[in-house]
Amino acid sequence: MKRTNLGEFEELVLLTVAALYNSAYGVAIREEIEKQTDRKLSISAIHSVLHRLEKKGFVNSWMGGATASRGGRRKRFFRITSSGKEALIEIRQIREKLWALIPDVSFEGNI
Repeated sequence: MKRTNLGEFEELVLLTVAALYNSAYGVAIREEIEKQTDRKLSISAIHSVLHRLEKKGFVNSWMGGATASRGGRRKRFFRITSSGKEALIEIRQIREKLWALIPDVSFEGNI
């Protein structure tokens, strides 16, 4: 299997797309990441990552219907693909292996 190379921010966006399921669009993704991480993000950074993830085949997108509350504009929604799910599983397994390697003494006195 080809190795998955995702940056930390790409991983956060991909996890959030999966968590939001059919409600994942740019603003909702940004708001959820900000809520969970207490980081301020630009919508353009979110869109840039979504574009990269779609190009890598980790998400796909579709256009929702136009709404009056958005001035007739449509939202682009995103959903994780099976490749995206595999990438997240692989990353999680690697992290869990690394965490398991850390001896308890490594954290003693570092509080």
